[in-house]
Amino acid sequence: QAQLVESGGGEVQSGGSLRISCGPSDRHVSIYGMEWFRQAPGKQRESVASLTTTGSTNYADSVKGRFTISRDYTRNTVNLQMNNLKSDDTAVYYCHADLIGESKFQAWGQGIQVTVSE
Repeated sequence: QAQLVESGGGEVQSGGSLRISCGPSDRHVSIYGMEWFRQAPGKQRESVASLTTTGSTNYADSVKGRFTISRDYTRNTVNLQMNNLKSDDTAVYYCHADLIGESKFQAWGQGIQVTVSE
């Protein structure tokens, strides 16, 4: 079964921007909907942003106005653009998607580190 592959991330100073992407390893698999989560050290995993098949988006209050989730149909990915990053945004970010290939299934990305330094 196809896996979800995340890319981007890294370290940035407070106030900076980063973009992370997530897409299936198999180009024949399509994304139905996707949600980004994050988990900081010692904290529970929390939802950050979601994108439905109809294009509806939803954001956690802590990232509204700073993060944007969007679909790139050319690359078959869903991106999370993160602007005005704060130290509280430091976490491992995971994507979770509803996918369809020969059948519908769900998958998690491997996680990618985002570090915001003061």
